[in-house]
This record gives sequence, C-alpha cells and structure tokens, in this order.
Amino acid sequence: MTVGLNGTPASMAAADWGVREAVLRGLPLRLVSAWEWQPFSYAPLAGNEMPEQWSVRVPEETAAELRRRYPGLDVTAERLTGPPPEVLCEAARESELLALGSTGLGPLAGFLLGSVAMATVAHTERPVVLVRAYEGEGEGGDGEGGEAGGGEAGGGVAEADDGAVVLGIDLSSPGDETIRFGFAAAAVRSAPLRVINGWNPPPYFGHGIGDDEGRRAEAIDRAAESMRAALAPWRERYPAVEVTEEPGIGRPARLLSEAGAGAGLVVVGRRATPRRPGQPRIGHVAHAVLHHCPAPVAVVPQAPPPAAA
Repeated sequence: MTVGLNGTPASMAAADWGVREAVLRGLPLRLVSAWEWQPFSYAPLAGNEMPEQWSVRVPEETAAELRRRYPGLDVTAERLTGPPPEVLCEAARESELLALGSTGLGPLAGFLLGSVAMATVAHTERPVVLVRAYEGEGEGGDGEGGEAGGGEAGGGVAEADDGAVVLGIDLSSPGDETIRFGFAAAAVRSAPLRVINGWNPPPYFGHGIGDDEGRRAEAIDRAAESMRAALAPWRERYPAVEVTEEPGIGRPARLLSEAGAGAGLVVVGRRATPRRPGQPRIGHVAHAVLHHCPAPVAVVPQAPPPAAA
C-alpha cells in the first residue's frame, strides 16, 4: 500500500485513509514524496526550509506518527527524485494500491484534481484511490499527492467508514478487474456492495413520442438481467458480500456521485490501453466521478475487450 505525500491536508487525509486500508488488507504502508530539481527552485518554505529538505522531512515525520498510532504496522518513508507523475507511477507498480489526496472546492464546484494526480491516474497500471479532505481542511494546497507544497500534517477523510462500497459497471464491457476490486473491497470491509449501471435514454424520451414509460421499464429490466449475469460468478466467489444491483435511468457519473454520499468507497474502471499511442485517458465517467463524488474514489485500470474475430 503506497501513499503519495505533498504535505497538504488533502495528502495527509490520503495517508490517514491509506494506513487504515493497509491494516484492513494486512499490507505494509509505504509513504513517498517526489522531489524534482528545477532551476530557480531555491525559494525557502516556511521557517527557511528548502524544498529538498521539506521533501525528506514530511514523509519521515508522517511515518513516525503513523508508527506511533499503529505500532504493529510496517511503515516506511521515502523521498524519490524525478517528475512526480513518473515517480508515483513507478511506486504504484510495486504496490497493490496507490492513494493520493484531492482538495475540496465545495458542493457545486466539485473537487480539484491537480495535474500530478490526473497524470498518475491516467498512466498507472495499478488502482489509484483519490481521497478527499474534510470540508474546509484541504483549501490552500494543490490537492496533489507527491508534489512539493506547504501545509502541515492534518486533515480528515471525507468518507463513512461503515458505508457501502459503490461499484460502477459498464454493461457493454463490465471489466473483471474493476468488479474484482469492488467485491474484494466490500469483503475486506464486511460492507454491502451497491452495483450501479446508468443508462441515458435517447433524446425523444420524455417528449411524448412512443410509450416512454414502457420503454424505460424494458431498458431497466434488460440492464438488471445483464447485471445479474455479469455478477453471478463474483457472487459465488464472494458469498459473504451482500450485493444490491441498481440499474437506473440517467448519466452514470451523476448516479455514482450521488451514491457516493455516505459511501465508504466508490469504484470505477478505466481503459488501461490508450486509444492512441502515448495518449492515455481516464474516460469521461471516471473523470466526472473524480471531480464530483464526495467519497474516496478508486480508479481501476482494466484491459480492453478482446477484438472481434
């Protein structure tokens, strides 16, 4: 379990989430900060501390505090050198999970997902969890894990520890990696799993053309049947997980973000293979959920569907 630190309350919230996740999963915890030398980057931080000194101090002090709170947990701290997205992707490759912080901007504006976090989520081969600080805690930082910045350790995680795990699936390509992650997360928490699929009706729905209500009901029934088929093998593999299937009418990102209120974790997938070489992308649903969902959001890379013969 790895957490990217940059000293902001948002990244400290990610460390707080990460240590509890490491305990749940029985994993060691690795705290990393990324420092990249740049010309004219000698401006001191508070107390005349240089950025390079700061990048060593913050993970070490955070690790010491977490060892004090969790004496049985293996906690290590590292300052790595290089461009933060590259450093974090490399650190994630050696971990089961990477956690980063995201700064809250309010209920209407959503959340700030900085360039480092965005690039890391888009490029990494491992699941990444974006963690929110409590309202009012994350202001003033850039919200990115692994990039130098001011701020003291603190902040809290905007999640309900006993909340359900919410899993979003695309029925055209459900993605085993994403479903596996959602079931495993619910199992380790002994939490219920809400599986959500959203369907956008065609433009003529709601305009008096055809039997709208009948078509909506048919669409939901078809989605429910497809969800049951996609989840059946995972129900057998995780019989203790209480699963609720929730097909719905509406934008998937909106349904998932609304379900995230009070959830312990929201899980979405993204294509691990870019559409064009060198241009990884998060996907519009995952992108919108990352910006608007109040709960921690796990983005799971998934392999593309096999090409048609």
